[in-house]
Amino acid sequence: MAYEKKFIPLRDLEVYQLSRQLSTMAWTIYQGLSFEDKKVMGDQFIRSADSVGANIAEGYHRFHYLDKIRFYYYSRGSLSECIDHWLSLLQERQKISPEIYTQMTAISKRLQVKLNNFISATHKSAKK
Repeated sequence: MAYEKKFIPLRDLEVYQLSRQLSTMAWTIYQGLSFEDKKVMGDQFIRSADSVGANIAEGYHRFHYLDKIRFYYYSRGSLSECIDHWLSLLQERQKISPEIYTQMTAISKRLQVKLNNFISATHKSAKK
């Protein structure tokens, strides 16, 4: 029996859906910041959040598996920048509530696991 690869649309991938949730939450936070806070840390925060999904999308539509993985690694780096640096700064500087911080870190933890699994699956599929 031959193995048939099935194409899954980008929007149906849970890893991409989680990245969009992260972006939506980041945008809500960004909109609530003052002009000064947006310029000091908000712009970088929203760019790093949006970059997670953008790199998943770009990598997903690349042809070669190493090209795909490179963009997934960029996505993982942007996720770390967004959560580990900018979100924690926003929380330390009391620009967001502890509840928002907890919600966003919960999404990011799920996303990180899915992204790592996605990278592993891409490696494995190339070996078939």
